[in-house]
Amino acid sequence: MSRVKEVKLVLLGASGCGKSSIVLRFVTNQFKPFQEPTIGASFLTKTVVVDETAVKFQIWDTAGQEKYHTLTPMYYRGAKAAIIVYDITRKQTFGTVRDWIKELRQMGSEDTIIIVAGNKCDLEAQREVPTEEAKTEIEDCGGIFFETSAKTAQCINDMFVQITHHLPRDDHDKEDEEEPGLDLEEPADIDGGGCGC
Repeated sequence: MSRVKEVKLVLLGASGCGKSSIVLRFVTNQFKPFQEPTIGASFLTKTVVVDETAVKFQIWDTAGQEKYHTLTPMYYRGAKAAIIVYDITRKQTFGTVRDWIKELRQMGSEDTIIIVAGNKCDLEAQREVPTEEAKTEIEDCGGIFFETSAKTAQCINDMFVQITHHLPRDDHDKEDEEEPGLDLEEPADIDGGGCGC
């Protein structure tokens, strides 16, 4: 396919929620039970075809540790989409979601597509964040809600397809120039995200 839409996407959320595991599952369809925390951010790409349109996701996976928070604006600035991840087994990680949405609305682009992913839904027995409570709060904030599991791949691809459906119709297709090192079938070195799915 000669034309492609490029979508800058950023993953945000507390450390250990599985942001890097979500990216790894989407890009390579792999899952690693244990990963080192991301330092700063890592970058991967994947091109998918949805409804006969090629979409290249340029994915910035940011570190969740508080000490890196001041760096995140450089990654979400200009992003067309953001996935905010929390861990359904750790209620405190859900407590940061509204703050992330507020920050994106104030500091990022006002038309950024915001998805909130309650990750690790394979650990139902350890759940601390009720699904309906989270769904209601996220939708009240104007976000799109998913519950995911990078371990089982539940809803991972669905999230990214949903983003393509919300892209502006007037978004100009860009010629795919086959830039070296960007259109990867395999990921660049990835500095992990936290254990779990």
